[in-house]
Amino acid sequence: MTLRSILTTTVRLTLLAVVVTACSVSYSFNGASINYDETKTIQIAEFPIRAAYVWAPMRVLFNDELKDIYTKHTKLQQVRRNGDLQLEGEITQYQQRNKGVSSEGYSTQTELSMTVNVRFVNTVHHEQDFEQQFTATSTYESSQSLNAVQEQLVTEMVKNIVEQIYNATVANW
Repeated sequence: MTLRSILTTTVRLTLLAVVVTACSVSYSFNGASINYDETKTIQIAEFPIRAAYVWAPMRVLFNDELKDIYTKHTKLQQVRRNGDLQLEGEITQYQQRNKGVSSEGYSTQTELSMTVNVRFVNTVHHEQDFEQQFTATSTYESSQSLNAVQEQLVTEMVKNIVEQIYNATVANW
């Protein structure tokens, strides 16, 4: 290598190091964007099932998962009433429908969906209050019975909806 190529390589590496250092981004993620000086408690009501079609364990799965996410990812104390943050609502829809059809006209895939209506009140910052529906879907092969896959699919949908609710209420994503 010539002196010129060594210098050129050195300059390029130095510039690359400067660019990488200048463009580095630092992220810190604790799961929530909460001012704990102002907001200390959360009240989470039991969400009943108001859907025409139900799978009984879904209510317990949903309510436990919803409470768990706030316990695991925030410092908020859960209270029975007068919380700084208040969540209530109901599971409004749980249904299945054909999603894929074969060339012979038979169903090949079935889509299972779940919708939860949520009312959120932030007693510290009322401009963040909302009422909104959150939906999740899962697909399974029609050759399988719903009974064989229901627990797994409902668990996945519950986690998805709970994460949507969490993000909408305290994560500000």
